[in-house]
Amino acid sequence: MNLVPLNATDHARLRLRAHRPEIPHFVEITVSEFAGAAAVCPVFFAKNPETGAFYAGALFGFKPGENLLRGPDGELPPYVPLDRQRAGFYVVGEDIAIDLEDPRFTSSDYEGEALFDEGGQPGPVLRQIQRMLGQLVHGKSETDAFIAQLLKLKLIEPVDISLQFDDGETLVLDGLYTVSLDALRDLGDDEALKLFRNGDLQLIYLMAGSLKQVSVLAERRNRMLAGRA
Repeated sequence: MNLVPLNATDHARLRLRAHRPEIPHFVEITVSEFAGAAAVCPVFFAKNPETGAFYAGALFGFKPGENLLRGPDGELPPYVPLDRQRAGFYVVGEDIAIDLEDPRFTSSDYEGEALFDEGGQPGPVLRQIQRMLGQLVHGKSETDAFIAQLLKLKLIEPVDISLQFDDGETLVLDGLYTVSLDALRDLGDDEALKLFRNGDLQLIYLMAGSLKQVSVLAERRNRMLAGRA
């Protein structure tokens, strides 16, 4: 990775190629993405292996390198996390930085869309990236606050998922967490009302409802194994 601050002077000719982002089997998302993610895949919590802190993620496959939502001809899944859409762009302090080694970037006059216009102002594609990065930064703060509230109320619990597929393979999904609906029901009225008022209750039920997507993905995997997807 070769991160450099993005600016109109050094990158006046830089253009952004269209791309099909690679989507790992588990991708970090923010609470603003819960509704879109939960409609097509399970949403869980996991722990950062370096810090031990919880984060939210969308599950696209049951093992590394697997994406069960990508179309048979490589079409993007119906939901693409913001973290994958912004590939190549990063926030460093108050600035936007880019990875010059990312294949999205080109100095060719015949490929992609210009990041800056002739006056050195952000072009349409860069303005879109700016909005996306703003959503990620704000969303990360909101997600951390949501998780902190759940931890305070002792609502996060581990979930063990074991799946057996038609080819005889058994996959056990470790290290995933969800919201305990039993613990939620045991909350006092004041605490439950607070969750409702600040929008956290809706997020909880989006996560809980997304668990049904596990069986949907498992069935899709079986169809792919049989060559029917």
